Amino acid sequence: MAMFNGGSRSRPDTKTLGDTAEDAALAHLQRAGLRLLERNYRVAAGPSRRAGEVDLILRDRDGTLVFVEVRARADRSHGGAAASVTPHKQQRLAYAAQHYLMRHASPPPCRFDVVAIDGGALTWLQGAFDLS
Repeated sequence: MAMFNGGSRSRPDTKTLGDTAEDAALAHLQRAGLRLLERNYRVAAGPSRRAGEVDLILRDRDGTLVFVEVRARADRSHGGAAASVTPHKQQRLAYAAQHYLMRHASPPPCRFDVVAIDGGALTWLQGAFDLS
């Protein structure tokens, strides 16, 4: 149902849309047997700047830590949601993941996944990129 405010149609804000996409991605991954460890893990670059963020950190059944970036787009134009995970975004994810791994004396195997939501279609890209 559309909501109206002063005669103009209001749309959900970016945070609400992002949270909804993350909820859908998390539910999908949990159905596949992954277990949530952290949500929205952030690393600061300074007092008011983020250096990196991981949307979801989960543990797969085999013990692998899975760092997940969730991207949502209304449609697949301009390459779609998966294409928006640029090399720069990958570096920021890797930075946050490395920070998270400092908690472990002996880090477990890890991988970077992307959950892309284009319109209503959810695609889970396992091992979407690596640090090499």
